[in-house]
Amino acid sequence: MGWGKIKFAEMELKRGLLDIFPLQDDEMEKIIGLAEKVTLSKNEILIQQQQVIKYIYFLEEGICRIFYPKEEKEVVLDFCFPGDIILPLNSYIHNLPTYEIVDTLEDCIVYRISIAELQSLYSTSLPIANWGRKLAELETLKIESRLMQSLFKSAAERYADLLGKAPKLLQRIKLGYIASYLGVSQVTLSRIRAEIR
Repeated sequence: MGWGKIKFAEMELKRGLLDIFPLQDDEMEKIIGLAEKVTLSKNEILIQQQQVIKYIYFLEEGICRIFYPKEEKEVVLDFCFPGDIILPLNSYIHNLPTYEIVDTLEDCIVYRISIAELQSLYSTSLPIANWGRKLAELETLKIESRLMQSLFKSAAERYADLLGKAPKLLQRIKLGYIASYLGVSQVTLSRIRAEIR
């Protein structure tokens, strides 16, 4: 793992931050000033289970997997693609350990921002505090959406949703991980893929 300070000129990060909540340039610069660019190799752990995580992450390149180890298998909860935020909500809100693990499925580039430094900005800037509130709301809605999908959508519908989100990137994920995410066997996944094609 390697990291280095980034400059305000990182447009992808700026766009990602503005997608959350509109900010004036001076407020945006304060957040970007906290960011560090981190390069990760394939199969590295970005977020470890049962640890208080000190950063939020913005994925610029690569694919990550969010999973939960259960008995002798891993249950894949979600995938992260370029442009996604990786936010350990329990650590971000309550300063408590996370439930899940996030690892890299290929070489990745992320920007990390210290949660403590970000929360310090919240106390000095109402626009940045509103940005932080919106960030938490969006992440909560993502979790709710994931729950609703697992309860009310079929595996085929969930696969179609995933395909719609990142069709080209999906080809780079092991079928076993996708099957785990859908809660089906690889044989069933093969059948779903054949029907959708």
